[in-house]
Amino acid sequence: MMTYSALRMRSTPATRPGFAVLLNANARQVDTALRASLQRIVPEDDLFFSRSATEAHDIAEAVVTRGYKTVFTGGGDGTFVGWVNHILDGAERRGVQAPRFGVLALGTGNAVAGVVGARPSAHVEELAAFATGAAQRVRRVQLLACDGKRTPFAGVGVDAAVINDYGWIKQRLSGTALRRLSVGVPGYALSAALRTAPRYLAERGAAYCEITNLGGPAYRLDGQGRQVGAPVGQGEPLYAGPCMMAAASTVPFYGFGMRAFPFAEARPGMLQLRVATRLSVPSVLWNLPRIWSGEWTNPGLLDFHAERVKVQFDRPMPLQIGGDAEGWREEITFALAPPGVEMIDFTPTPPRPTLVN
Repeated sequence: MMTYSALRMRSTPATRPGFAVLLNANARQVDTALRASLQRIVPEDDLFFSRSATEAHDIAEAVVTRGYKTVFTGGGDGTFVGWVNHILDGAERRGVQAPRFGVLALGTGNAVAGVVGARPSAHVEELAAFATGAAQRVRRVQLLACDGKRTPFAGVGVDAAVINDYGWIKQRLSGTALRRLSVGVPGYALSAALRTAPRYLAERGAAYCEITNLGGPAYRLDGQGRQVGAPVGQGEPLYAGPCMMAAASTVPFYGFGMRAFPFAEARPGMLQLRVATRLSVPSVLWNLPRIWSGEWTNPGLLDFHAERVKVQFDRPMPLQIGGDAEGWREEITFALAPPGVEMIDFTPTPPRPTLVN
C-alpha cells in the first residue's frame, strides 16, 4: 500500500497496465482487515491510501500520469466525486483519455454504487471478479456540473440541511456511548428529527425560489414521469414560488437505496430536477416508505427533465454536492456535464428466457 509520501519517491512510468484502487485512509471501514484483503488482490504499487485532501490530489495526478485504464474509488458518494473531479481535471490538462471508474461501496451514502450494482458487503468479492476478468461489463453514467464540480446529484434546501445537521450530530455524539446512533441511517434520522424538522417548523416559511430553463427544451413531468403540457423554452421560467428543496440528479438514488429521482435516467441527455414546494413534516414522515421507493406523489412535489437550469432563492440556502455539505448559496446552476464517465457495472445480468419447443 502506498501513501503519497512513499509514492513521490518512486519513478512512475508513462503508461501502466492494470487498475488502481484509491481509498480514504481515514474512512471507518478502511481497517486492517480490509487492507489485508485488498493486498491479496491488488499489487502494492497500485493500492493508494490518502489521508488528506492534498494527498488525494497528488495521488490523482500520479494516477493520470501512470495511465491506468481503470480506477476504483473506495468510499461513499463524496469520495467518488472528489476522486473523479481530480482525475478528470488532470486528464483534461494533459489531453489524455480519462480512465474508466469503479466503486467499492465503503461509504455512508452509496448512490453511485447502487446504480452500478456495487454492494456494501461484497467489495472484495467484486474487485476480485474484476481482477480475474469475470466482471468486465461497462456502462456510461452521466454527471451534473454544479458549482464547478462534476457530481451525480446535488441539492439546495432541506436535503442539504439534513446533511449539515448530520455532521453536527456526529460531532456532538463522537466519543460518547451514543456514538453508533450518529452514523448512517440512524444518524440521518436523528438529524432530521432533532434539528432539521424543528428548525423548518420554526422558520418564517419556505424560501421563495425562481427556477429558469437555461438549456434546450425542458419538460414538466407527472407522478409517473410522463410529459405534462408543452415544452419549456430556453430562458423561460420552470417554477416560481415557495421552495423547501431544489435538487438535481442524473442517477435514481440518493444513498441508502432511497430512490429519490425515479425519472433520472428516463430521458437520455437530461437531468431530473425535483422541487419540493410546500410539504408538511407529518406527511413526509408518514409516507417515508413510499418516498424511499420513489412511488410517492404529492401536489407539492414537482419534477422536470432539463439540460441546464438556474435556481435563485430570496435568502441563502444550504447546498450539498454528492452528499457533502458545501456551504450556503442564493443562486446555483445545475447542468448536464457530458460526456459522463464509463463505469464498471456489477449489476446482475437478467437470465435469458428458456425457449420451449
